[in-house]
Amino acid sequence: MSPRGVAVPDVRQRLFDAAERVLAAAGPDGLTSRAVTTEAGCAKGLLYNHFADLDEFVAALVLDRFRRTAERVAVLPTLAGRETVAGNLADAAASMLDAHAPAVAGLAMTRAGVSARIRAAMAAGAPGLGTVEAAIVEYLDAEKGLGRVGAGVDVGSVALAIVGTAHHLLMTSWAGGQDPRDALRRLVGALVGGPAQE
Repeated sequence: MSPRGVAVPDVRQRLFDAAERVLAAAGPDGLTSRAVTTEAGCAKGLLYNHFADLDEFVAALVLDRFRRTAERVAVLPTLAGRETVAGNLADAAASMLDAHAPAVAGLAMTRAGVSARIRAAMAAGAPGLGTVEAAIVEYLDAEKGLGRVGAGVDVGSVALAIVGTAHHLLMTSWAGGQDPRDALRRLVGALVGGPAQE
């Protein structure tokens, strides 16, 4: 454990990673500031040195994970013309469903003050599902220009369907259940034609 008064490098990320492990082990009810700091191996009050309360911490955790997803999907337009359209889309969409994503997304719904903070941050420009949707539209437009997506395909609707389905799967998946990425790959294949390669 870090001694009191000693700087903890990358403390926010350390706390976020610890929170994901607590969620995986104990679920939303087990997520307390003490559980997070104990899991992170740091002083009990450290979380409150960086966040006003647990709701602010949870909102920051969810927004950080949305940011990470948006960064991963942002490279999608650079893949135009490579591999398969369905495979590229399925891989990008699957990045929204990483190991702890369902638990983190579900956590936002269990805390009354968190959703409002997340909505306010996104309204102020924080990256989220809208950013992911925009990257998918940009990618599909590029593929349209290369003739790999039909001229009549409504790329905005395809992007909305992929992001909306990923969001649905985030909110309805649980540990030990069926892998939600399988359903997402099938959807992508149905929307753009052809199987989404593994």
